[in-house]
Amino acid sequence: MNYELFKTIHGMAGRNIFLDDFMVFCTNNAIYIFGLSLLLIWIFGNESYKKSAFYAGITGIIALCANYLITLIYYEPRPFVAHHVHTLISHAADASFPSDHTTGAFAIASLMWIRHQKIGVFMILFALLTGFSRIWVGHHYPFDVLGSIVVATIIAILISKLIRLLDPLANWVISIYYFLIRKKRTTTDSNFD
Repeated sequence: MNYELFKTIHGMAGRNIFLDDFMVFCTNNAIYIFGLSLLLIWIFGNESYKKSAFYAGITGIIALCANYLITLIYYEPRPFVAHHVHTLISHAADASFPSDHTTGAFAIASLMWIRHQKIGVFMILFALLTGFSRIWVGHHYPFDVLGSIVVATIIAILISKLIRLLDPLANWVISIYYFLIRKKRTTTDSNFD
């Protein structure tokens, strides 16, 4: 069933160059888009948003570590290794389950949704698109993406429950950021005197 679903989704690839290019863009750039989003939230957001960006980054890292542990226990070859599949872009023949791209994107998006639903809903939609693009380009099975969503969601919920424990670390990082900003302003102002 997993392979049949894969064939249905990946079978749409190669029919429309614009859709293919869009899916390749999503699959190649999702991590950068999420990283840039967190950076912008950090820079322009108030303290609550800064904390959320910090927690989301930690959630993404922990979720990817969980993925690595899963691959040590369970190895599934990628679709293009196990079957004759024409991928839209090349990829290493490493473990297929779970999808790191989807896990990272969904972990960040889920934590942001838990803390700020208006921003989080757009991130969730883009995370889903990221997972879909991974199937479209031929790198993952649908269950790889589904497994990633489960891993990411569990980690995001756990981190959201541990926020009180992480708050001192977040406050410390934010205080360093404000200190560096003030120091830069002071240095810049003294250069004009």
